[in-house]
Amino acid sequence: MGTKDKRIDAYIARSQDFAKPVMEHIRKLIHKNCPDVTETIKWGMPAFEYKGPFMGFAAFKKHFTLFFWKGAIMKDSKILMGANSKGAMGNLGRIESIEDLPRDAVLVRWIKEAKKLNVDGIKIDKKEKPKHERKEYKMPAYFQKELNKNKKAKQVFEGFPPSHKREYLEWIIEAKTEETRKKRMETAIEWMTEGKSRNWKYQKK
Repeated sequence: MGTKDKRIDAYIARSQDFAKPVMEHIRKLIHKNCPDVTETIKWGMPAFEYKGPFMGFAAFKKHFTLFFWKGAIMKDSKILMGANSKGAMGNLGRIESIEDLPRDAVLVRWIKEAKKLNVDGIKIDKKEKPKHERKEYKMPAYFQKELNKNKKAKQVFEGFPPSHKREYLEWIIEAKTEETRKKRMETAIEWMTEGKSRNWKYQKK
């Protein structure tokens, strides 16, 4: 029998109302068509594993995304991977209601195919992996000024690998308002003073 993770229950419960029925529906389909599935959390998002990870989903303020780990080599890869240019991570682009989901028959077919790829031990060839342009963020003067005020935070930031630096810069630069940006900088300085990365809450202990 498969296993359920209470962290996913909590994830769904704290998500926006529009996303709850979408996640509950997909979760039910996954368990029905892959009875031995194991639930977990990866990178702060619900993930489903059977002989390895094969799919997952994530909810945001105004949209939901579904992703298949091996979508690039699935039969409907053009459909699954073609939505990546629409400003949403994962497959199928931005899903804003349960009506935006494909028919259950289609979802079930994809779930079974994704499961079989893992059963058969098929891996994605590096050449087949979709290439995503990674946006680079330059250090803004206003954040550098705050870092200069805290020797410890500055030292920690400078010692971070590029990925950790980018996570903090993206979080701060893409704040929608000045007030939000200031709050994020304060939090960032606090966390870095404690030696924490931007996504420390989701890292394995």
